[in-house]
Amino acid sequence: MSLTASSAPAHVAPEHALVPRIIPRAEHGISRKNISNGALRVLYRLHEAGYKAFLVGGAVRDLLLGGHPKDFDVATDATPEQTRALFRNCRLIGRRFRLAHVVFGREIVEVATFRGIGEVGDADRHVVDGRIVRDNVYGGIEEDAIRRDFTINALYYDIADFSVRDYVGGIEDLRQRRMHLIGDPVQRYREDPVRMLRAARLAAKLDLTLSAETEAPIAELAPLLADVAPARLFDESLKLFLAGHGLESLRQLHRLGLLGQLFPATAAALSGPNSVKFGRLLGYTFTSTDERIRNDMPVAPAFLFAAMLWEPVRSLAEKLVADGTDAGVAWTAAVDRILHQQASRVAIPKRFSIAMEEIWSMQSRFDQRQKKRVMRLLAHPRFRAAFDFLVLRSHDEPELKEQVAWWTDAQQLDGEHLSQRIAAASVTRAEGEPGKKRKRSRRRKPHAGSSAKDASVESASE
Repeated sequence: MSLTASSAPAHVAPEHALVPRIIPRAEHGISRKNISNGALRVLYRLHEAGYKAFLVGGAVRDLLLGGHPKDFDVATDATPEQTRALFRNCRLIGRRFRLAHVVFGREIVEVATFRGIGEVGDADRHVVDGRIVRDNVYGGIEEDAIRRDFTINALYYDIADFSVRDYVGGIEDLRQRRMHLIGDPVQRYREDPVRMLRAARLAAKLDLTLSAETEAPIAELAPLLADVAPARLFDESLKLFLAGHGLESLRQLHRLGLLGQLFPATAAALSGPNSVKFGRLLGYTFTSTDERIRNDMPVAPAFLFAAMLWEPVRSLAEKLVADGTDAGVAWTAAVDRILHQQASRVAIPKRFSIAMEEIWSMQSRFDQRQKKRVMRLLAHPRFRAAFDFLVLRSHDEPELKEQVAWWTDAQQLDGEHLSQRIAAASVTRAEGEPGKKRKRSRRRKPHAGSSAKDASVESASE
């Protein structure tokens, strides 16, 4: 593809008519072979029915960069109801933005009607404190282009003649490897604070640089993310960390001051006394996760979040122990407190938080070599995740190397040979220890002035 300079401005005023730059089929590298069959069927049917139909957004951007997108969005002048009339396999969704979803097996092609500018106060456009909470005002393709977030996401592939239309300078920004917000950045971030996360994610995914005016307001406006629903931020976190570029996304979030809005305890730990060690653990974890995704191997969100919150939980538990709290009680309290704080920012579903707690709790059980406990641990459904986490920890905790080696061998032995090994190890330990007769402590009655609570604590410590 030849990306030559564009005369289209990167910042445009809504009242100005836009003259698109049209890149004909011969001058761009998009091939229909790289567009899903479902998306092509939607495009062709809309076009044959007399509607305008364009592939738009990230799919066009990635195709121009030589990528292979998995999701395809379509923009059209057909209303959602008109789109549904053309496809029996179509359903309408959304209140904030009315959309049509055309379903082909596992593939869902999202079809959006061109968005209009509209006015605040319109019945179908509602803005609260600068945030768009409902927007179903329709318009033409020029208005739709202005309404999109970044110039590189406002490129349209026209099924009518296979050309690419650029209304806001997206082609030039792709050539320059940079990202520009369309319009006033402060206003656009206030309309939807998640755009700040999207900027970090796309910069990480595509190795792009944020323009100065796009990046400048982020530090000041980052607290606006506190007003975004925690469930929505969880979905955005998955896009950031589980798309094959998680480590660079984490770095971008940290650099832009956004990490503290999503994972405040993690951001604080990366500035704390164990920041270097914790940073390396996150580096190992995200590198491993990114590699698994690139190799089409399964990944577990719980494992990633367990790593991100490990240092906050561990350091808080140690502080509670230092203040005189029983170790078991301190660990439980630390887990509860950190997860409760986290839930107010990013709502991690229960099925993941339970798995995280199991991964954490099993770390202290790897030094137990009694037969029943070994067998029970190996049979635990979360054993592999917990063991993998132990391996990552061992990179910076040499004292764990022996545990990793022992449990690596244990997984390769059958039950009989593992039992023999455990028994032999028990004999070796017993022979190497001086003989001592264990003296049974005698339970004493509490003094008359002792409380029931004092008695239970003393009994538990015997």
